[in-house]
Amino acid sequence: MTEVVTDDRASAAPVVITTIAGIRAALAERHSSASAPVRVALVPTMGALHTGHVALVERAAEIADVVVVSIFVNPLQFTDPSDLARYPRDLEGDLAKLAGHGADVVFAPEVAELYPGGLTATRVTAGRVGGLFEGRSRPGHFDGVLTVVAKLLGSVGPDVVLFGQKDAQQVFLVQQMVTDLDMPVQVEVVETVRDHDELALSSRNRFLDERERRAAITLPHVLEAAESASDRGIDAVLAAAQSAAMGEQLVELDYLAIVHPDTFLPVDDGYTGKARVIIAAKVGDTRLIDNAAIYLGT
Repeated sequence: MTEVVTDDRASAAPVVITTIAGIRAALAERHSSASAPVRVALVPTMGALHTGHVALVERAAEIADVVVVSIFVNPLQFTDPSDLARYPRDLEGDLAKLAGHGADVVFAPEVAELYPGGLTATRVTAGRVGGLFEGRSRPGHFDGVLTVVAKLLGSVGPDVVLFGQKDAQQVFLVQQMVTDLDMPVQVEVVETVRDHDELALSSRNRFLDERERRAAITLPHVLEAAESASDRGIDAVLAAAQSAAMGEQLVELDYLAIVHPDTFLPVDDGYTGKARVIIAAKVGDTRLIDNAAIYLGT
C-alpha cells in the first residue's frame, strides 16, 4: 500500500497519479485511515498554471483536508485541432508552481486513461446557454467541458470543486450541471486574479507579444467603463463599453454582452439589478475573455 496523500503541505511537490484506479485508491486509503471525515477538494485545470490557478489551490487548502489538482488537456473541448496542438504543456513546471501552496495530489491522466475507447460518444450537453457567446464561437466546446468535468468528478469524488470567475460562462454551466444532475458536490467560485495592469491572468497570455500585451488591457478598460456607467442603465453601459473598445487596432471584438447572473441570458432593456458584463476579443492571434459583475440602475 503506497501512501500518496499527506498533511504536509509544505512538501517540495505534490505526488503525481496518472490513473483513475490510482486516485481512487489513494483517496480511499486517506478516508479509511482518518479518525474524522475527510473533505476532498478538486481543482480542475489544463495545466500551464499561473497565479490564478495557485489562488484556486490555496483556497481549496483553506476549505478541505485533501487537495487534488487535475491537469488534463481535454481534446473534447477544442474545436480547432491547431489550438489543441499548440496548447502549452509543462507538467514539471506546473508541479514546481504548485509546491508549497497546498496541493496534495496532481491527477494527470493521459487521454487514453479518460477516453480508453476513443473520444466518448456519451456526452453532457450544455443546453441553450452552451450555444451562446463562447459556445457560438466554439461549437461543442461546453459539451466537451461538462463531459470532462463530469468524468473528473466521477473519478475523484470530491466534496467541493473550484473554478475561477474569469471563465464565467463555464462556471455557470458547471453549476447548472451539478444542480440539474443532482451531483453531490459543492461548486466554489474564486474571483478573477489580475496582473499589475488589470489584465486577467490566463494561460493564453503567454502568446501575446509586447505590443499585443499592451493592447490587451483594453478588455479590463471596457469592463471598467461599463461599471462606471451602470447607474445610467443598459444603453449607457453598452455605449461606454463599446467606446472603450474602439481605437485599438490589434483588438478585434467578438462579443460584448450584459447577462443575468441566474440565467446567463442577455438582460432585457430597462432591466435593473445584478448583472454581468462579458467580453471576448482577439488580440493579434490570441483570443481572450473577461467579465465583471455590475448593478444596473441606482
